[in-house]
Amino acid sequence: MDGTILNSTAAAERVWGRWAERMGLDVAAFLPTMHGKRGIDTITALNLPGVDPAAEADEILRGEIEDVEGVVALPGAVDFLAALPPERWAIVTSSPIDLAKRRLSAAGITPPRYMVTAEDVTIGKPNPQGYILGAQRLGVSPAQTLVFEDVLAGIQAGEAAGADVMVITATHSHRIETRHPTIPGYSDVVPCIVENGLLAIRRKAGQSAV
Repeated sequence: MDGTILNSTAAAERVWGRWAERMGLDVAAFLPTMHGKRGIDTITALNLPGVDPAAEADEILRGEIEDVEGVVALPGAVDFLAALPPERWAIVTSSPIDLAKRRLSAAGITPPRYMVTAEDVTIGKPNPQGYILGAQRLGVSPAQTLVFEDVLAGIQAGEAAGADVMVITATHSHRIETRHPTIPGYSDVVPCIVENGLLAIRRKAGQSAV
């Protein structure tokens, strides 16, 4: 969701930046590490003395729900999602459900039929649990799915699930090294149904598949 169909980077970094500063962390070094992961997993991994990860994650969640200024859909994302058969796609996000719904609403994106959020898994990305569950809800194997990701933790989760991966670069400030195909956004691509009822992504300007 974040970084793949909507841009919430500024809002998330405002909230997490204030928290990191309060914790005495190097804010500039910390912020790139928190994207694409559940808040509780990020805080737990820091192993800060005297800090309750669950309590801190709840506080950050409240701040993120309140602050959706600047949360917008990625270019072309709304039309791209609307063109997908509703039973053929799902959101798998590290965000809790209330935050996911809040950001989707702020970005003008209708929630899909199927969603996997932070509450649905016992361990978040890069563990593949979320993508495996997402595939189950779609009624397919992970190997039959295409995962759209923008950060390393999510890419690793998609790979571990056995899915194909497409990397979205719209919110990247630095080039990400990846063996997977990349697209900057959705303005120049369209989903279509091909032989055997499979979904494909094609460039609008030509006939070759992405």
